[in-house]
Amino acid sequence: MAIRIAVVKEEAAGESRVAATPETVRKFAALGATLAVETGAGEGASIADQAFADAGAEVGARSAVLAGAEIILGVQGPDAASLAGANPGAWLVAGLNPFADRARLDGYAAAGIEALAMEWMPRITRAQSMDILSSQSNLAGYKSVLIAAGEYGRAFPMMMTAAGTVSAARAFIMGVGVAGLQAIATARRLGAQVSATDVRSATREQIQSLGAKPIFVEKVQGIEGEGSGGYATEMSAEYQKAQAELVSAHIAKQDIVITTALIPGRAAPRLVSDAQIATMRAGSVIVDLAGESGGNVEGAVSGETIVRHGVKIVGARNMAGTLAADASALFSRNLYNFLSAFWDKETGRPVLDAEIGDAIRVTQGGKIVNPRLLS
Repeated sequence: MAIRIAVVKEEAAGESRVAATPETVRKFAALGATLAVETGAGEGASIADQAFADAGAEVGARSAVLAGAEIILGVQGPDAASLAGANPGAWLVAGLNPFADRARLDGYAAAGIEALAMEWMPRITRAQSMDILSSQSNLAGYKSVLIAAGEYGRAFPMMMTAAGTVSAARAFIMGVGVAGLQAIATARRLGAQVSATDVRSATREQIQSLGAKPIFVEKVQGIEGEGSGGYATEMSAEYQKAQAELVSAHIAKQDIVITTALIPGRAAPRLVSDAQIATMRAGSVIVDLAGESGGNVEGAVSGETIVRHGVKIVGARNMAGTLAADASALFSRNLYNFLSAFWDKETGRPVLDAEIGDAIRVTQGGKIVNPRLLS
């Protein structure tokens, strides 16, 4: 009997993405799976129910979609109570925010759901196409610059006109992961003078390769800053002091600041203080992409735009979701790439290996099983 994969409509407020598209429905069907999509699941991403039906999916109410489901796909994990009807031991494949939402995970365990946290996908070569953080951060970095340009009361590029010259905006990107690199590239394409910084010295060449100026603390212990899986880690007190001094001198000259720094399992590091904001000229813009994790910028409010010392501070929330169609296309391919990579043709279902399965499995057999949540 074909395995049944259910795609549910997102419950989180403001979430416009969907975990499957007609493209991935067809691909799963080609593997022999039966796809069922909840009515209205794709509305926010401009995908009509009929498009899913034309691709071969069943479309209906959540209760009908979940009945007998062995795999449930989501963007953000739904409440366990809303998954009634799925088979015992069904997989939930979604972004689960495990560190911040333990009560929800306990609910999955109690319901017998095997929850797989896609944001914990190992950053190894064979898993690159499954990495939801990278695909969504890439879009977030792009959109952060467009948001900044929209809030900024001046032009980005230098313009030579008969009435005089318009100076190029100065943009400073703090944190050079996937989002930061895309922000650099986008700001450059819009004509800004771009500089960037990161605690990982290995990013210097990446910054330069995109035509931006690297701003780094020199000759201070702890500059390497490379944590596990390619993430930054917390720095020494000496490095943090030197970095604060360097940033303070640089940020006062900037028109646009975009912060992207995150540390897995911890609150986002504070990169910009209120005192530093006060040194920027009125009309400058800061976009804090870490707003949902506590924020890199003092005073930033997730989901809101505020003004401090004449500077607009945009607290980003679900930035990738503002590009719902593309974000859904990439996210759904991540999920398909993940499940299809482990597809067993004989049984007609995926079978995970230990390297990836153990890394992302959060609940199994009625309990929390991931070591990162048990330590």
